[in-house]
Order: sequence, then structure tokens, then C-alpha cells
Amino acid sequence: MGETVAFGAVGTPLGRMLVAMTEVGVVSLDFHDSPEARRAVAERAGLPVVEDPVRTAAALEGLAGYFAGGLREFGLPVDWRLTSRVQRQVLDTLYASVPYGRVLTYGELGERSGIGVPARAIGQVMGANPIPVIVPCHRIVAGNGLGGYSGGSGVEIKRWLLTLEGALPATFDWDPEQGP
Repeated sequence: MGETVAFGAVGTPLGRMLVAMTEVGVVSLDFHDSPEARRAVAERAGLPVVEDPVRTAAALEGLAGYFAGGLREFGLPVDWRLTSRVQRQVLDTLYASVPYGRVLTYGELGERSGIGVPARAIGQVMGANPIPVIVPCHRIVAGNGLGGYSGGSGVEIKRWLLTLEGALPATFDWDPEQGP
């Protein structure tokens, strides 16, 4: 049959998240599961959709474990087909070298990835990350604060994820079982 994409969804404190997996690995994560999101990923990837809960199981279990506070590293194979060469280099560097609970600035990630582009360009790569949370673009911050975040409902999601990981101190009313 050739290559295909399979979808799975998991409830999290941030809502029902959608994961897309090819035979190669995780290709997309969306903060909201919907028919439109599924259709958009399948079209962008140029692949037919199949039902394959076995293929998506590890990613869904990983997300559930991450949001429960028990998983610190996904260790999933990644399919970079929805990224450009530069995006792939930056995001692969991020995935491989910025661990749970740690942050880097946009400029530091640019230097670490060796592509020689300004911090603003790294911010654009983070904003176009097709696999947020698993490829942890929320761990990349501005030199003078959090910076932006295009995932979910915006920067409050970034703040919530960094608090979950202990990179930011929790406020007295923070509840890991409830989203922002």
C-alpha cells in the first residue's frame, strides 16, 4: 500500500491532543483533535489515512505519561517530512539536546544547531514546529523573558508546560491537572 498516516488522540489538561504517525515516526501533533486537523495533516503529508492504534500507542502513552508528570523523555522516532532542511536541523538539535526542565534562548539554539541565523529566524522555526510538546519548542525562550508561543492558546500554554517541567516556579494556585 505504501506509506500512510495514522491518527490517535489523548485527553490532557490542555485538551484533547491529536498525534499523527507515519511508518517512520511522529509527523505531527495538534493541540486540538478535529476532522479539519486530521485532514490538514494528511494533505500536507500527502499520505492516505489508515486506522492503526498500535502505531500511535507509544506516542499516546508518552503524552499521557508526560502530562501525568512521569515521563521526561519521549524517545519517539520523528518523521521530519513536514519541515524544511533548516527547520529539520534546528528542531532535531532541539529534540536531541534540550532536556526536560531546561531552557535555551533562541540565540543559543541557533548557535547550537550551527545554522548561523538570527534569533528571530529561530523563533520562526519554533512557531512552525509541526510536533510541539514532543519536539519541545516551549523550552526555547527569549533572552529577556518567555518569548512567544503559537501552540494551543499561546504563551500561557508555554508558561504552563515550563511550570509542569519545573523550569518555572509554580504559583500557589497552579494545578497540574488543569490547564491554563
